[in-house]
Amino acid sequence: MTISAPLSFSLPQRILHWLTAALVIFNLLLPDGMTEWHRSIRRTGSATAEQIASANIHAYVGIAILVLVVLRLVLRFRQGVPASPPQEPAIFRLAAKAAHVALYALLIGMPLTGMAAYYLGFSGAGSFHADVLKVILWILIAGHVLGALVHQFYWKTNVLRRMTVG
Repeated sequence: MTISAPLSFSLPQRILHWLTAALVIFNLLLPDGMTEWHRSIRRTGSATAEQIASANIHAYVGIAILVLVVLRLVLRFRQGVPASPPQEPAIFRLAAKAAHVALYALLIGMPLTGMAAYYLGFSGAGSFHADVLKVILWILIAGHVLGALVHQFYWKTNVLRRMTVG
């Protein structure tokens, strides 16, 4: 028995996508709490209660991202995803698949490296998290948004619609 691909993402898939996106943007744009905590620990060996609280917010949001991504992957494997539109050239379908794999890998790897640094004290993981993975994530996010816009305005497909209103 063959299961056909859904025409749109399910409501839970869409909610998890946009909630994940909001939390990722929050942590990318507001990492100051973790930065200040790290700077204080490096300089003095301790941090203020405010710095710890701010760092904890960043860490808890990262953990929430990890949980949401795992839930998204479970739904993806159980419910499937819509097929690529026929207007999309094969090379772009391949690039989109590779980008999605990379996004999922980063959205799992970043919280894990962040936790390794913050909770386990592995400073190398923190540097990799903040200096390497963060840059790659920004690039992939830009490509993801650009791809959605190309679908919407150049190829005039329903890709953006199926992740927004279904």
